[in-house]
Amino acid sequence: MGGSDLPGQGAEPGTAGLRGPGAWLGVFARGLVMGVVEVIPGVSGGTIAFVTGIYRELVASLASFSPKTLIWCATDPRRFWRHHNLSFLACLGVGMVISLLVFARLLRHWLEVAPVLVWAFFFGLILYSAFAIGRARRLPGLVTFGLAGVLCGLLVAAIDPFAAAPGLAAFLFGGALAVGAWLLPAVSGSFVLLLLGLYLGALDAIATFNWPVLAALGCGALIGLAVFPRLFDALLRRHFEPVMNFLTGLMIGSLAQLWPWRLDGELLPPASWSLAVGAPAQVPLAVLMMLLGAGSLWLLTLLRPDAGRRARNG
Repeated sequence: MGGSDLPGQGAEPGTAGLRGPGAWLGVFARGLVMGVVEVIPGVSGGTIAFVTGIYRELVASLASFSPKTLIWCATDPRRFWRHHNLSFLACLGVGMVISLLVFARLLRHWLEVAPVLVWAFFFGLILYSAFAIGRARRLPGLVTFGLAGVLCGLLVAAIDPFAAAPGLAAFLFGGALAVGAWLLPAVSGSFVLLLLGLYLGALDAIATFNWPVLAALGCGALIGLAVFPRLFDALLRRHFEPVMNFLTGLMIGSLAQLWPWRLDGELLPPASWSLAVGAPAQVPLAVLMMLLGAGSLWLLTLLRPDAGRRARNG
């Protein structure tokens, strides 16, 4: 599979006018899914953007902002809107915000009543993400950079979140790092918040509209958007294959963080987990949820801009 066939190349800014109503609906749907998965530690909205074909357009659009172009906001608003591909960013952003607000409440409930099934679903989703990105990589790169990613993923998964009473400054810092993670395929912003001990606080803030915490997270996110897009855009343009190989391995290694039968940082067989917690392991349902997670992402890849052409061409 050549470079032009990779499922994350996407369009550059300035192509929004070529989209029809169906394509805009696809962008909105991607935003909905990206918002959902960003609530889940270990699952990256950047992965969804990459696998569904809009990643490069997203990063390039965000990287297009600069002090020079911000002047156009007052002097030439139409040029400012087109240059920054704001129709695309707004459509994607509205979908993300809607799903974040809705899913944060649902997730708190689901994690209380059916944690094994929730984690199994997202285990399957991230497993298929690693397959979808890794199948386009060359074996030597996967053996080197990919193996390094696996080791890093396992190391990160072994780190338990620390207990703390974070202040607003912590959420400001966490928001900036979370946006940086959100822009990378494979690394989840919510996972970064989990490692910092901020995840549950952020989830509660979204679900209950805790405005001071939300403001701190939002300001941090703006700082992250000002710093990271240009860095990642340059990195991907110059070292695309090594980065993708490393992130493929990182996703595989981070699957340990999503193992449905994880207890106090330890990965247990379903039977041992069931004995330890005194609850059924629900293995058949968990396997079904893994398949549903993988299948849902496969269906979403059909929204890729080149999906119809590739299907016709076989």
